[in-house]
Amino acid sequence: MDSDGNKKIGNQNETCSLLPLVFEPLPLGAIKPLGWLSDQLTLMANGLPGHEFEFYQIVRDNPWMGGTHDYSNLNEAMPYWFNGLVPLAYQTQDKRLLEQVRKAADYILTNQQPDGWLGPETTVPRRNFWARYPIFLGFAQMVEAQAGTPEAERILNAMHKFVHLMHSMLSNNLQGLVWHEGDDFNEQWGRSRAADMILALQWLYETDPRENAGKLFECMEFFKKGGHDWSWWFSEENYIKVDLDTVPRKETDRLYHFVHGVNAGQGLRAGAVIRRFTHDDTLLESTRRGVNWTFLYHGGPSGGIIADERLVGLSPVRGTELCSVVETMYSLNYLYQSIGDRDFADRCELAAFNALPVMVTPDWWAHQYISQVNQPVSHEVSPTPWFNVGSRAQTFGLQPNYPCCTVNHHQGYPKFVSGMFVRNGEVGIAHALLGPAEVQTRTKSGTKANIRCETNYPFENLLYYRINAGGQFTLSFRVPLWANNVESSVSIDGAPGSLLQPNPATGMHDVDLAPGKHVVIVSFATAVRVEPRANDTVAIYHGAILYSLPIDAHINSVKTNYPGAPNQAREYTMKPTSKWGLAIDPSTVRFNGMAPAADAPNNINRLPNPLWAEKETPTSISAMVCEIKWELTEPKERGYAPEPPLVGQRECIAEPFEINLVPYGGARLHMAELPTVKLV
Repeated sequence: MDSDGNKKIGNQNETCSLLPLVFEPLPLGAIKPLGWLSDQLTLMANGLPGHEFEFYQIVRDNPWMGGTHDYSNLNEAMPYWFNGLVPLAYQTQDKRLLEQVRKAADYILTNQQPDGWLGPETTVPRRNFWARYPIFLGFAQMVEAQAGTPEAERILNAMHKFVHLMHSMLSNNLQGLVWHEGDDFNEQWGRSRAADMILALQWLYETDPRENAGKLFECMEFFKKGGHDWSWWFSEENYIKVDLDTVPRKETDRLYHFVHGVNAGQGLRAGAVIRRFTHDDTLLESTRRGVNWTFLYHGGPSGGIIADERLVGLSPVRGTELCSVVETMYSLNYLYQSIGDRDFADRCELAAFNALPVMVTPDWWAHQYISQVNQPVSHEVSPTPWFNVGSRAQTFGLQPNYPCCTVNHHQGYPKFVSGMFVRNGEVGIAHALLGPAEVQTRTKSGTKANIRCETNYPFENLLYYRINAGGQFTLSFRVPLWANNVESSVSIDGAPGSLLQPNPATGMHDVDLAPGKHVVIVSFATAVRVEPRANDTVAIYHGAILYSLPIDAHINSVKTNYPGAPNQAREYTMKPTSKWGLAIDPSTVRFNGMAPAADAPNNINRLPNPLWAEKETPTSISAMVCEIKWELTEPKERGYAPEPPLVGQRECIAEPFEINLVPYGGARLHMAELPTVKLV
């Protein structure tokens, strides 16, 4: 013990204390989505995410529920589903979903084994901690939403009972985490993603440590010791900055736990999680490096990581996986709360408003496994240009490739909503991830604050806050890096607008408010951004939205051939009916915003629902283009758009014409990395 009574951990002279987060998250249920985000969560509840429990065998009849169906002996399908459905159920307050979550939790808790093990594994060699990580994250969210209830107490009791067993197993040469002779599990997933269990243990320590603080910290240390070291990977000596296809396969296979696409998304948060209990500030630098390098060398313009199972380079032909997108969003959300760099929040929004919605149908009944940045067709591809995904991976359906994305994709928007508002210091509440939502909570010092933000963001960069403060408090909102601070403004209670002065690190602009009711109106000014991509192509943005060339399509769908699937579950093929092989003149771009709604409250239009639909885009960017020689690969009936023609091969083969680029998230067929030509 030290002088404060804290137990020393390991040989590192560490104490039982966690570094504070820059922004403190609010409990599940404190934040409710409004506007288009509320519409999206309702569509999810009424779509595939809300119905998997009823017919999808690897959820309904999973070993965690006493059944026999899973897609691998990792037993991860039910934990993935649970981790995403808990926030969706409590944020929508959908009775059917709440019942699903409670039924699943009840079965898991009722069948906790006498020694504390949670899960269906009945022999010690099969016990692998990995699938417990998302279960613990789901349990943590349930306890927050049900705080103070017998249900929450029951979950906490089970978690502590499991921690006792976990501690004894890890004390035995990292049993259950690291493979030993005679074990029957694949260790790479649990070791790559160890930070997720550390995160859950930190939550338990801060929420309800009981007499287990020492064990909780020792378990964190064990997971750090047995987990793969992401700070090693995010170093100049070890990180692969080039296209991995140019690196010997033997080398990339040796590093597969770091270069696997979903691991890469999850690994972004590892250093920040570990730093909280080791107090090792060198992890700040390696974490920032990790984020910067991941997107600089392997990132797509939509905010996702380009990895068709394994990281690639920057090719718009290659795939961005849906699982990786939602895990990346969660990492960036956590990093903003933990470290506070505004860049993390900007990147989280980019993925949330672009990479995620483009991969699901507007009704949330079908999704892709991977999406291509340039995708003018969605059909069976052969031969494929991808590392290790199937020929139907970029089609929309129930499980167009591996089933992991079917059970994991619905964590994206609910966890985004959970991160929208945060506590900021003793007397502040901050709008961290922007969009329509309301929050009823207290500041750290206890002041009640009700905040309602009505907005069409990211389609319109106007935030309209209505606030009821129980005492002096500070409202903060994040100013994105793309905002022009000189032309942007904030107006308080009808006063003339004043300039924004965001904190250079966090991007937060603070507004001190007296007790009572207030109206705060924020306007971000910005312009079209033309950002260079590989091979003299460009990506075009306005605010947080990537714009793309939409492709008209002949869409064919058939009911999915899956036992018990409802009629809404369909498999899609989309063939282009408009020209897609186009080059753009970036000097001609012009933004077309939403018309002000004179008859709508606060001048905020009602956005279409469903929002991310091909024909319902509220904003656009017009530009001049011309057709160039750029065709699908052979055979064309199974082809894809190859790499854009190089600069010397971009002759216009027809007269230039004007097109409207639309938000990427609403264009299932799209071209988002466009070769450039000079037309005016």
